[in-house]
Amino acid sequence: MSTIKLISPVDGSVHAERAVLSLGDARHCVGRARMAQKEWATRPLQERIDLVMAGIAALEGMNAQIVPELAWQMGRPVRYGGEMGGVRERAAYMAQIAADALADEVIEDSDTLARVLAREPQGVVFVIAPWNYPFLTAVNTVVPALIAGNAVVLKHASQTLLAGERLAQAMHAGGVPQDVFQNVVLDHATTEALIGERAFGFVNFTGSVGGGQAIERAAAGGFTGLGLELGGKDPGYVREDADLDAAVDGLMDGAMFNSGQCCCGIERIYVHESLYEAFVAKAVAWVKGQKLGNPLEQDTTMGPMAHVRFAATVRSQIEDAVAAGARALIDPALFPADDGGAYLAPQILVDVDHSMRVMVEESFGPVVGIMPVQGDAQAVALMNDSPYGLTASIWTRDMQAARAIGAQLECGTILMNRCDYLDPALCWSGCKDTGRGAALSKLGYLALTRSKSYHLKKV
Repeated sequence: MSTIKLISPVDGSVHAERAVLSLGDARHCVGRARMAQKEWATRPLQERIDLVMAGIAALEGMNAQIVPELAWQMGRPVRYGGEMGGVRERAAYMAQIAADALADEVIEDSDTLARVLAREPQGVVFVIAPWNYPFLTAVNTVVPALIAGNAVVLKHASQTLLAGERLAQAMHAGGVPQDVFQNVVLDHATTEALIGERAFGFVNFTGSVGGGQAIERAAAGGFTGLGLELGGKDPGYVREDADLDAAVDGLMDGAMFNSGQCCCGIERIYVHESLYEAFVAKAVAWVKGQKLGNPLEQDTTMGPMAHVRFAATVRSQIEDAVAAGARALIDPALFPADDGGAYLAPQILVDVDHSMRVMVEESFGPVVGIMPVQGDAQAVALMNDSPYGLTASIWTRDMQAARAIGAQLECGTILMNRCDYLDPALCWSGCKDTGRGAALSKLGYLALTRSKSYHLKKV
């Protein structure tokens, strides 16, 4: 029997191991979900909302166990307390707007005609969740999908196998039927086979560009709806009128939190030349104040990267940049926990340009390159010089300038004077190699339902 092993970045041990479902067993799970979805969709909307939110409450009740589990699985320090604040915020907002977002739109109700635009569930929604924020990213789709009347099959990343089990345990404890929400362990071949067989009404994937391409190939010709949030190389821009201290604190936290493993983390920073030297000096001081170490210890601010191979990618980018003329401003010796493996010292690079991999390829680790710019036009050109387009962060006191700059940027979300943040009332989307689709907000419900029109002639 094939298994998936979860290798802990804390000490390299096998932290969990789970058997992989065969294709036949996986088909059986989907079949049960399809049957259960029909009854689930007939329940009143408020009943579905109540059961889902009871599941979220049950998940919150497990947080004392979940926080150290996350440290063991993917390395996030326990001092940060997990993800439940964001989970509650997103779930509560999607529950709050559900009635309006899913309501029929009556176009006409006259003596002769009734014309109505309605929404109905996609059926079975397949969620393929990532390891970096295993609960936050999953609930973005799981919660509205269930509320909208879909059944959900969740396949969690191999690095966070236990997160999928916790989600299923919580939803079932809240009253969501077991066949309506299922957590499964699948290999790539079975995953692609199910998508190719049109087993699902909608597939949501958060992960790598290569993973998204594989899902698109599997779905080709089947017309299954897809939501894909893929790579990112999110930029920050510090204008000459910015609050310098706020920009340093915000952008460096955005670059280094979770060891840089954030979907919308800051990976490159452009600073107006008048502030450049001061920004770099303060950024270096900020990084030197971090502590790399065992994520189970309360004073650790940065844990290991989730896997040795992820750290190897970042090290390679840093080495290539330095060989090409970049300067590394952080001495790794300041972070003795750096073991050449998953534990990686944070790094700031200057004298960088876009010929270097570290400025154009996704790093997804604790490294950031900083470049001076002469003004808005140069900043916009550099920010757009990327195959990705998730978020962009602008630091300025001028909101009109931020709007004008934002209108020129190729990305899904513009943030002013903050970064690495997701607002559930706004659509979460991207462009270019970041993928396609929409999550959260009212638009998120549109992706998880399909339209049905009623033209009823009265005789």
